[in-house]
Amino acid sequence: MSETTTARTVTDILQPRNTLVAGMVGIGLAAAGDWTGIPWGLLGALCAGLIPAGYIEWERSRGTWGDRHVVDRTKRAPIFFVILGSIGLGSLGMVLGDAPTGILVAMLALWAMTAVLLVVNSFWKISVDSAVASAVPALLAVVHSPWWLLAYVLTIAVCWSRVALTYHTVAQTVAGASLGAATAAAFLVA
Repeated sequence: MSETTTARTVTDILQPRNTLVAGMVGIGLAAAGDWTGIPWGLLGALCAGLIPAGYIEWERSRGTWGDRHVVDRTKRAPIFFVILGSIGLGSLGMVLGDAPTGILVAMLALWAMTAVLLVVNSFWKISVDSAVASAVPALLAVVHSPWWLLAYVLTIAVCWSRVALTYHTVAQTVAGASLGAATAAAFLVA
C-alpha cells in the first residue's frame, strides 16, 4: 500500500464525523455513569458531527466543493457557521433536557473550539481534522479515564495523514491538535 493510499485511508476512517460519533457517545456514557448517557452522546454526535458532515455532502452534491476536505480555506466559513449553530442548538436541547454536566461541557468546549477555528481560518488554514482528533481523546480523558490519552496515537496518525496528503503543513496540524487538546480545559472552569 502506498503512502498516499495509507494516508487517505487514515484520514477517511478518522474523519471528524466518525471520531465525534464514537467520542460523543463515550463522553455521554462517562458523564452519566450509565447507559442513560448514550442518548445524550448520540445527540452530541448528531449536532457536532453528523449534521455538519451532512451539510458538507449537500454542498458537494450542489458542486460547491469537490470533496469533504474543502481544501480551499476561503470556502470554509459556512461550514463553521453550520457547526456553531448545530452545536448551539444541541447544547440548548441538553440544557432543557437536563443532560449530564459532562456532556454539556464537552459540547460547549467543542463550540468554543469551532469559534476559534473560524477566526484562525479567516487568515490561516488550521487543521480541523487534527483539532477534532485531539479534542475527543482529551475530553474522554477528563470525563472517563486518563488512559484515553493513549488514543493520541490516532491523533498523530491524523496529523501525519493531513500532511502526507498535502492538505496541511505540519504547523497547521500541530496548531489544530493543540487547540483540540485545549478543549479539555473547559472542565477546569465547569
